[in-house]
Amino acid sequence: MRRAAKAISLSARVVESTSPAFPPGLQKDVLLGCYSQLWALGTLEILKARPLGFFCSAKCPGNVIVQIYDLARALRDARIAVISGFHSSMEKECLELLRRGTAPVVICPARGIERMRLPAAWRTPLDEGRLLVCSPFTTPYRRPTASLAEQRNRLVAALADAVVIAHASPGSKIARLSAEMVASGKRVYTLNLPENGDMIQHGVKGYAVPDLVDCLLRQ
Repeated sequence: MRRAAKAISLSARVVESTSPAFPPGLQKDVLLGCYSQLWALGTLEILKARPLGFFCSAKCPGNVIVQIYDLARALRDARIAVISGFHSSMEKECLELLRRGTAPVVICPARGIERMRLPAAWRTPLDEGRLLVCSPFTTPYRRPTASLAEQRNRLVAALADAVVIAHASPGSKIARLSAEMVASGKRVYTLNLPENGDMIQHGVKGYAVPDLVDCLLRQ
C-alpha cells in the first residue's frame, strides 16, 4: 500500500505593520479594520501584485459548479494570481487546479499558522516561490471558527485588487460582503448565471467565463 506523503512543518515569518514588507493599506482598509501583524509562510512578495480574490459559498448549484471548473482552468491558463481562503468545497477544488499551474496562489486560513502543518502537495509551489500562506491571527487561534472565517474573508478582500464571487447563497455572509465590497468601490465580478442573479441585481458584474478572464487581463 502506498503511504501518504508527510505534512510540511515550517516556521511562519511575522511581518509587523512598521515593516516595508507589510502589505500597503491593510491598516486602513474599510473592509478589514486594523491589524498590526501578518504571519506568512512562503513568498510574501506575491501580495505586491494584488492578486484576484476568489470566493464561493459552501452550497453551490450543480449548473454553477460546471462553470466554476471552467473558470479555475481559465484563470490557471491565463496565469492570474489568486487569493482565497480555499475553505469551501468548490474553493478547495479550484485550489487543486490552480496549484498545478504556474501562477502565484495565496491561501488565507481562518486560523493562526505559526504552528500549522501544511499538506505535502504544497511543497513544490512553495519551493518554486509561487505559494504564500498568510494569516493575521496569532498562535492561540489554532482552529477555524465562523467568526475567524468572516474576518479572513475581509482580509482576502482587502489584499485583492479585484474579486470574483463564483456563487454566493442569498443572505449568506459572502453575499453581504459582496454588497459591502461594491459599496466600497471594489471591482467585484461573478458568473453570468441565473443562480447569481441576486448578486448581479445588487451591482456585481456578471460575465461568461471567457469574457470574465479577458476583463481581468485588461485591468
